[in-house]
Amino acid sequence: MSLRRAHIVYILFILICTQTFAEDGSQLWLRFEKVSAEISAKRTIKTKSVDPTVLLAKQELEDYWKGNNVELLIDRKLTKLKDGFKITSSGSKLQIVANKPAGLLYAAYHILQKQNEGAEITHYNVEEIPSYDIRILNHWDNLDRTVERGYAGYSLWKWAELPQVLSPRYEEYARANASIGINATVLNNVNASPQILTPEYLTKVKALADIFRKYGIKVYLSVNFSSPKVIGGLENSDPLNKDVQLWWKNKVKEIYQLIPDFGGFLVKANSEGQPGPQDYGRTHADGANMLADAIKPYSGMIMWRAFVYNPTKEDRAKQAYQEFVPLDGQFRDNVIIQIKNGPIDFQPREPFTPLFGAMRNTAQMVEFQITQEYLGFSNHLVYLAPLFKETLDSDAYADGAGTTIAKITDGTVRKISKSAIAGVANIGEDVNWTGHHFAQANWFAFGKLAWNHQLSSEDIAKEWLKLTFTKDETFVKDVTDMMLTSRETVVNYMMPLGLHHIFAFDHHYGPEPWGNMPGGRADWMPWYYHNANEKGVGFNRTTSGSNAVVQYNEPLRSLFNDIQTCPENLILWFHHVSWDHKMKSGLTLWEEICTHYDRGVQDVRAYQRLWDKMESYVDAQRFKEIQSKLKIQIKDAVWWKDACLLYFQTFSRKPIPYYIERPIHELEELKKIKLPLKHHN
Repeated sequence: MSLRRAHIVYILFILICTQTFAEDGSQLWLRFEKVSAEISAKRTIKTKSVDPTVLLAKQELEDYWKGNNVELLIDRKLTKLKDGFKITSSGSKLQIVANKPAGLLYAAYHILQKQNEGAEITHYNVEEIPSYDIRILNHWDNLDRTVERGYAGYSLWKWAELPQVLSPRYEEYARANASIGINATVLNNVNASPQILTPEYLTKVKALADIFRKYGIKVYLSVNFSSPKVIGGLENSDPLNKDVQLWWKNKVKEIYQLIPDFGGFLVKANSEGQPGPQDYGRTHADGANMLADAIKPYSGMIMWRAFVYNPTKEDRAKQAYQEFVPLDGQFRDNVIIQIKNGPIDFQPREPFTPLFGAMRNTAQMVEFQITQEYLGFSNHLVYLAPLFKETLDSDAYADGAGTTIAKITDGTVRKISKSAIAGVANIGEDVNWTGHHFAQANWFAFGKLAWNHQLSSEDIAKEWLKLTFTKDETFVKDVTDMMLTSRETVVNYMMPLGLHHIFAFDHHYGPEPWGNMPGGRADWMPWYYHNANEKGVGFNRTTSGSNAVVQYNEPLRSLFNDIQTCPENLILWFHHVSWDHKMKSGLTLWEEICTHYDRGVQDVRAYQRLWDKMESYVDAQRFKEIQSKLKIQIKDAVWWKDACLLYFQTFSRKPIPYYIERPIHELEELKKIKLPLKHHN
């Protein structure tokens, strides 16, 4: 063979290998290899059940399980398992037992994932009972297929084509959710269009519910409180109006005739201009209970959001507590109050909402945001399990020490009819589902923590990396370290030390601490939250300020109220602090702020170097796409650092310390940057 010909053959070989090794991320963490005919012939997967979900579990194992024989059993006496499972090994056989068909499906994915991680499953004994009964995704998807706060393309739901055309991605979506234990989904935006309840759209919803059912997933809908008036032609939507009550009862009956296992309604009411019971002088309890009574005969649930955000002279952080605590004990037992993890709005760091545990006679659930509205959208690598864990593990001291948010919401310390946890989905039509390959880890982590909130962020990250990329120990260790620090990194280059809501108006991408919209509400403005002046910076929520600290139980109330004991990562959340205040590090507040912003930038630079070292472990396509995202992230981190330090320097009038990376922008140029607006939620 001539040298030239050999060279051509070599190039073709490299191109073929590159194409083979290219990866678009569409497989998520579900990279199971089909078993060979030889392996299939050597083992059996048995069940006596003819339930579609059990048969699906059997099929998944037949296709991918490379281990010993498996027997799938339903035991209705094992109610303590809920929709969990028990796996025992006996000689050459694994026996999987569940109380419900979905439990067998979850068990099938459990052992397939363990197999892919390289775990030993020959001698295996495990019992898993999920932490929460309802593990639900909230899609902020509109009927025109736009997605509020979604950064992965248009909605998966092709409403115009439904119910006639069923995208294969609907089933792929259901399978991905079932593989991590998610068992419910809200299809549409909490800023709901009344049209979702029309017969035309309910038929489309039924088509999706029919696909999801065998994966153990129930469908829920967000509803607009004015639906009886808007699409029902009634005079009003007053919850105490008998005609309104009857309209809802008839509408619920219509839904259950189409979808017998329909889950229930999610409601955003009297917040950000959305209609609600207060429009008629009624309470949140009046509105929620009307819907709860209509859906009770079908065992449906009402998830009533506590995100109440209306014009008020009070500190916005106090609103949910003030509106809902007086209503404690007034809600039906099939109503659960859905509460954002923080008292403002999914900030990079917030203290937990003090409403958790304050309502002793009302079921509560936590709402996390998986999509990165305030965390760099799908451009920034931010692993959110540490944020989720920070909230779940926080002690509210509602019943003394040890009353964590997890225990309050999972039914451990307060008996509730059903426990639930929600995550605002980051899923869209993009080929890789979430816009950023690493954003898949946040969907995965939410599901894993909803199933078992005792899991560590580290263990979840390692599991996801092994399933999604490679089991190589060097890769897993180094990239896990990057993931675990990534949330703190973004806090540092965006809003360290308790700074919050200093984003560009409305779209929330990029810094705008100077932001001011003429005629806009004060609590839309960054200055409302940072209060920077020549004396210092921060929001005084102590007893000498807005007194938001009073909503927390002791010892937190006193801890947060005292600048000497307040955790420094929240000091500017609770205090207006002098620029010269001496921090625990020995630096002044101004020096500490500068150091944090710079640390955030330097950490992203370190992520770039680390990822470049990982090239040999990752397929070419995903490597380059993640590398490209990190380039955007470092530009944004520098943008944030320069904008915030140069802006706050106009108040502190102090030099940026010599050891901090020098700004490369001019403040006046940064102020000219304007990005397209999006609606807020």
